[in-house]
Amino acid sequence: MYPRSITTRQIDARRLGHARGRGASINPPNRFETLRLDVLDEHREHIKHDIDAGVQVLTEVEAETSRTIINRVDSPDMPFNWTINPYRGCEHGCAYCYARPSHEHLGFSCGLDFETRIVARRDAPDLLRHELARPRWTGEPIVLSGVTDAYQPLERRLRITRSCLEIMAACGQPVSIVTKNHLVTRDVELLRLLAERQAARVMLSITTLDTDLARRLEPRASAPADRLRAVETLSQAGVPVGIMMAPIVPGLTDHEIAPVLRAAANAGAHTANWVMLRLPYQVESVFTAWLERWYPDRRSRVLKRLRETFGGRTYSPRFGRRLIGDGPWTAQIRETFDLFANRYGLTRQLEPLSSASFRRPALDGQLDLFAD
Repeated sequence: MYPRSITTRQIDARRLGHARGRGASINPPNRFETLRLDVLDEHREHIKHDIDAGVQVLTEVEAETSRTIINRVDSPDMPFNWTINPYRGCEHGCAYCYARPSHEHLGFSCGLDFETRIVARRDAPDLLRHELARPRWTGEPIVLSGVTDAYQPLERRLRITRSCLEIMAACGQPVSIVTKNHLVTRDVELLRLLAERQAARVMLSITTLDTDLARRLEPRASAPADRLRAVETLSQAGVPVGIMMAPIVPGLTDHEIAPVLRAAANAGAHTANWVMLRLPYQVESVFTAWLERWYPDRRSRVLKRLRETFGGRTYSPRFGRRLIGDGPWTAQIRETFDLFANRYGLTRQLEPLSSASFRRPALDGQLDLFAD
């Protein structure tokens, strides 16, 4: 039987014009599959064509039935142990996204498939309630969206993240959120309730302040100004909030470190951090095609600096090195970032999340007999 990626969605948008509002213009073959099918034009009737604006590739949503929703993280360079990912794939379509290869485990491509074929875990709230109710769960902090963004555009309609957060707020489950979407402010009251118990924090990912660059690089994420407004809203509500320059693209966005940090501080951010661009597996092909499409004059410079950062490759899988690399460009970015983070008061550490208020949720109307 053919894998799910061998369908009429296996297209190369460069032959049709660019994919409108998408970060990837190609669908590289799944590295786990030995067979690839190139689809002929007469089988593309499901795609709407707009000669001037490019090709519109519509988002498809597929449901997934899971046995668990809280995932353990076994990584020594990650400062957390547990994550929840309500969605697999991400409509934001960031051309550089390190999570793209995860879609290949589903039989899809890490290119257009990653941002147009989204797997929604609709049973996530029920699974979460049951897993939090288990006697062995002690209320350790959970990161909401450790892989793909929990507040991607589909969340506005599906509200899976919202339902999970309601359960967390009801039982005092500490949670950290990383997002590129202003939509997180929809849930500010839930986050405020958790923050009052030292059980919530949010990091907004802000890669650039250049609206045109952001629209091309992260086509369906919130505009930079909207992300800054989200920082302001959360800060004013008493929710600990910081920003991530994630990733910094050497030769493309590294000159924006100072203005991004200044804008974040003015919006009320409490802290800031960064990671370097990394292009694992076939993400290199997706991002290189993106550079050729939008910034062909910078392609060689960006890739050259990246390879100088990761010992001749565009990423390193080695723990301790994969997030920032090493070498002269890493040193320069670190020094610049530290200088301006200090200048704008963004070097303080957020208070550790507390599990002191955690209480197991009730199931089927039965109270936890061991609750305080």
